[in-house]
Amino acid sequence: MSQELNTIRASFVELAGSATQSFGAGRVIGQIFAHLYLCREVQSLDDLTEALGISKGSASMSVRQLEQWGALKKVWKKGDRKDYYEATEDWGKFMRKAMLDSIAQHMERTEEVLRQTDVLLKQSDPQVCKEELKFVKKRIKRFTQFKERVQWVWDKVMLGMLMK
Repeated sequence: MSQELNTIRASFVELAGSATQSFGAGRVIGQIFAHLYLCREVQSLDDLTEALGISKGSASMSVRQLEQWGALKKVWKKGDRKDYYEATEDWGKFMRKAMLDSIAQHMERTEEVLRQTDVLLKQSDPQVCKEELKFVKKRIKRFTQFKERVQWVWDKVMLGMLMK
């Protein structure tokens, strides 16, 4: 393979890694998908770890996540017991599933933080910084209302997707 083509592949892999990292999905996920997307031949976990300089554990976890999102598919090679993978070409489907998964995780974390905040506010001493406490409670209440509206929209979107 030419040096120019190697440079193009490396740039694409790095770009994809940065993109998925900025979305909260992790750098390796993007790197594996981009690498496989530009490979004509199917790749094993060993191939991926060698080509990308990543651990086998990281490669395995990322491949499982990509399979779950529909970004990769497992390919059987006659006479070989290893699992091989190739990238799918439906970027829209893959990105939609990845973003929905990320949003769902953020919604769950937000719900947990709000639950913990509510407990702490109920336990706080009302005599200490009464005005500050009142202000914080008001702000948390407004944020909770906003989160509930977002959750309602989210639930409608998810329901719509499940009905397709």
